[in-house]
Amino acid sequence: MIDVGRLRVLVAFAEHGTLTRAAKALWMSQPTATHHLHRLAAETGATLVTRRGRTLVLTAEGEELARRGRGVLAELDRLDRDLAAMNRMESGTVRLASFPSATATLIPGVLTRLAERFPGLLLGVTAAEPPAAATALAEGTADLALTFTYGAGPAEPGTVLFRENLNLVLPAGDPLPAALPAGTTSILPADLAEFADRRWHTGCPSCRVHLMGLCEEIGFTPETGYSSDDYVAVQALVAAGHGVALLPDLALAAHRDPGVSVLRLRGRERDVRLVSRGREPLAPAVDVVVRTIRELASSWDTAPGR
Repeated sequence: MIDVGRLRVLVAFAEHGTLTRAAKALWMSQPTATHHLHRLAAETGATLVTRRGRTLVLTAEGEELARRGRGVLAELDRLDRDLAAMNRMESGTVRLASFPSATATLIPGVLTRLAERFPGLLLGVTAAEPPAAATALAEGTADLALTFTYGAGPAEPGTVLFRENLNLVLPAGDPLPAALPAGTTSILPADLAEFADRRWHTGCPSCRVHLMGLCEEIGFTPETGYSSDDYVAVQALVAAGHGVALLPDLALAAHRDPGVSVLRLRGRERDVRLVSRGREPLAPAVDVVVRTIRELASSWDTAPGR
């Protein structure tokens, strides 16, 4: 095993040209530097230096070890800096605004992972639908926000973490319209017209706008009932036979009422995004939260074709 301290002496010798200057750069005496070179030669079994007249120079083996040693030492120095940065991350607070179904599904795992790796780092989570989350970022009351967009274009802020399906939620056992074959588990957007006579429960303002636009695109204006981002209450109403709803995968993963059935809506998904308040490079504590969220979000990509 090559001793890192001795390798550092060899690299310094290669860079400074003489053992005297190398020893000075490393804050050690020349005899100590000479001793390290002799020990390194014994460790490697290679002839690392030779005399050319009165001058000590590197052999071909010494030059090769010094060349490759530079990369090793650079990587070790990077590791030291990263560990120091991680130590700085172990304290402080990062503020996250998150919509409810992401808070119920993704965030518990994020908090657990952070507690394991960075026990002194506090992730403060505030419930906020996308418009409120955008306001929190703009006003500086949040560092990060989990949001979602429907049919998002390139101008949308943040990074797409994953794409999730939308689902039509019906009372369990409710007979399907005659136009849909028995055993249907997924439908196209146009098939929503078969449920035009139902009362529709809407979610947050963004969800409501999307639902109304989708239905109008298909050719009907839905009769709306209960309006809330409380997916537990929405499913309870549907289970009791009071209408239908359009819910994303995360909402159904967080809570699935046994009294509902689900039809996946093909071709209409939504993107779950992570948005930061500042531009990169992010503060170390914020960056580690971002990386942890991305790490755990990869398992939530439920929509086909991604």
